Amino acid sequence: MKKIAVVILNWNGAKLLEQFLPSVVAFSDEANIYVADNASTDSSIEVIKTQFPSVKIIQNTDNFGFAKGYNEALKYVEEEHYALVNSDIEVTENWLTPILNIFENEPETAIIQPKLLDFKKKNHFEYAGGAGGFIDKFGYPFCRGRIFDTIEEDKHQYDDEIEIFWATGACFFIRKDVYHQLKGFDDDFFAHQEEIDLCWRAFNKGFKIKYTPKSVVYHVGGATLNEGNPRKTFLNFRNSLLMLTKNLPKNQLFSIIFIRLCLDGLAGIQFVLKGKFKHCFAIIKAHFAFYKLANQYYKKRETIQKPNYFKSKSIVYSYFAKNGKVFADIF
Repeated sequence: MKKIAVVILNWNGAKLLEQFLPSVVAFSDEANIYVADNASTDSSIEVIKTQFPSVKIIQNTDNFGFAKGYNEALKYVEEEHYALVNSDIEVTENWLTPILNIFENEPETAIIQPKLLDFKKKNHFEYAGGAGGFIDKFGYPFCRGRIFDTIEEDKHQYDDEIEIFWATGACFFIRKDVYHQLKGFDDDFFAHQEEIDLCWRAFNKGFKIKYTPKSVVYHVGGATLNEGNPRKTFLNFRNSLLMLTKNLPKNQLFSIIFIRLCLDGLAGIQFVLKGKFKHCFAIIKAHFAFYKLANQYYKKRETIQKPNYFKSKSIVYSYFAKNGKVFADIF
């Protein structure tokens, strides 16, 4: 039996499957390949059956989003390791070999991320994950190779294999037993930042998360919900606050969330100054949704929350006040 399952979550992505599944099929001999379909209404299922007969199909009963979509589908996947791959990812030859080597030789490593480059600009890192993710004290995520909207060119400056805090959900490797021990993604997130929440819970339980440059994939990004969509703004701001509520050390919880709410307010003002009123309104909606859900999420807290979770005290301050636009300028 093959040790790894490549599982691609799909919703009405027939064109993406036609474009990107060929590279996955061609370069994944070590894996069984699945498409987990979130009740698509386009020709996705027909495309898989006719053009990619070796790919197994798992059909979810509804569009459950990213988090619950994977949680439901992975109930039917038996392989030891999961490769959770977006439908807009192009993989490269031997992309699975270094991942399997790490899982085989480093039992303490539970989650792995490959180097994520931009499909449209292949010599640059891609926004969603770059060369591995971290967060600051207030829960703002950033990556080696991408801080806020500044994207670095890949000059092999991050070709070191290191521990990271979070791995991108665009191409996310995890041991099956760890995934189920952590009870998978948080269904209530629907989409955005659920992978950071899962990695934070893994960190609190003592698991290691690793980045390897030896595996390279290319990501389109924004193929299902683009950066300009206020829905994306809403989910990112709401989910970040919910994630902090679940995972922050108790003695820091209320002070950090209060400061974060204030910083979100400044982000809203910035949107107004740019004429992006719908995005400002999305932040307001996110805050009200957070207030409604805060008590429910507080009850989801685990017994142990580790204090040393952050890489930077404030990436906002470093980026905007000190003009630290790239990772090397700050760390």
